[in-house]
Amino acid sequence: MKKIVTVVGARPQFVKAAVLSRLIRTNKWKNKFKEVLVHTGQHYDQGMSDVFFEEMEIPKPDYNLNIGSGSHGKMTGEMLIKIEEVLLKEKPDFVLVYGDTNSTLAAALAASKLHIKLVHVEAGLRSFWKAMPEEQNRICTDHLSDFLFCPTETAVNNLKNEGLTKGVFNVGDIMYDAYLYYSQKLGDNKEALFEKIKEINNINPLKKEDYYLLTIHRAENTDNKEKLTNIVKALNKVKIPAIYPAHPRTKKQLKKFNLKFKPHIHIIEPVGYFEMLGLQAFCKFIVTDSGGLQKEAYFAKKPCITLREQTEWVETVKSDWNKLVGSNCEKIIYYLNNITIDENKIINYYGNGDTGEKLLNTLANVN
Repeated sequence: MKKIVTVVGARPQFVKAAVLSRLIRTNKWKNKFKEVLVHTGQHYDQGMSDVFFEEMEIPKPDYNLNIGSGSHGKMTGEMLIKIEEVLLKEKPDFVLVYGDTNSTLAAALAASKLHIKLVHVEAGLRSFWKAMPEEQNRICTDHLSDFLFCPTETAVNNLKNEGLTKGVFNVGDIMYDAYLYYSQKLGDNKEALFEKIKEINNINPLKKEDYYLLTIHRAENTDNKEKLTNIVKALNKVKIPAIYPAHPRTKKQLKKFNLKFKPHIHIIEPVGYFEMLGLQAFCKFIVTDSGGLQKEAYFAKKPCITLREQTEWVETVKSDWNKLVGSNCEKIIYYLNNITIDENKIINYYGNGDTGEKLLNTLANVN
C-alpha cells in the first residue's frame, strides 16, 4: 500500500481534494492507497474552510497546522517547517499538492528537500505574469515535481516550452470531476438552495436569470485603490442586479478606500460550494477575478467577464465564452451590457470527468 500525504490550505484546493479523497476511500482504491490529509490553515475561518470539509465529504484532516494568514514569506516559511515535521513522521511515498497557493509551494519545497516524490495536480498553468504570487508558486512547484498532472494540452505545451517532458500527463481537469459529481448529487436541490440564499439575505424579489454572480478577491484588484475604484464604478453604473458573496478581505479593502456598491449589487456572506453551484445554475452570467470560477462558468455554460488582464484558462477565452477586461471601466460596462451566449462554441477542453481515476491509476503503477 502506498501512502500519500495531501496538503491543502485554500478554498479551491478543498474542492479538488474532495475528488481524490473520496476515490481513495472507495473499495477500488482503499487497499492500494492510504491518504494522510494535512490542512495548513491558510483559510481558517468557518465560512472559508471548515464548511467545505463538511459539504464535500472530505475526511477531517489528520493534521491541522493552524498557520493562518500573514505575509507570503512568513506564511510559507512557517508552513515549510511544520510540513517537514509531518513528512519526517509519516514517511510517505508521495506528497500531493494542488494548484498554486503558498501551501502548495511550502509542501513542494519540503517534499523535494526530503527526496519524497512530488505530485502536482493542475500542473503547467501559466499566466505569463511573474509578478503574480500564484505564478511564482506554480512555476517553482512544477520544476520540483516528479509527476505533473496537467488539465489541458495547453498546460502540457507550457511545460514542454520550459524543458519539462518527463512525468507529464494530460489527465483532464479535476475541477470538472468535482463539478459533475456534486452537480449531480445536488440535483433539484439547487433551486431550494437558491431560494434559501435569497430568503436569508432578504433579496427575495430576485428571480432566476435576473442577476449575475459576482466575486472579487484577488490582491491585484483589492489592494490597488485605482483598480478597485474602477471596478466598483463600472459595476455601479450598469443596473443589472448582482449577487456578491463577498470575501472578508475585500470588504475590509472597500471600507479602507471608502468605496460602496449601489443597492443593485447584493452583498452577502461567503457561501459554501453547493450554494455557489445553486447561484451559478440560475445566474445570467458571471463576473469574477477567480481562476476556478472562470472554469465553472464554462462547465455551467454561463458567459464570464473576468476582471483580470490575463488568465491561465486560455481555452475559455479562445471559445469566446470568457472576456478579459481587467479593471478597465469602459470594457466592463460594455460587456455587462453586451454579454452573449453561443452554446455551439462549448468545446470539451477539460477531459471527461475521470481525471481522478487516471491520476490514481498512474500512481498505482509506480514501482
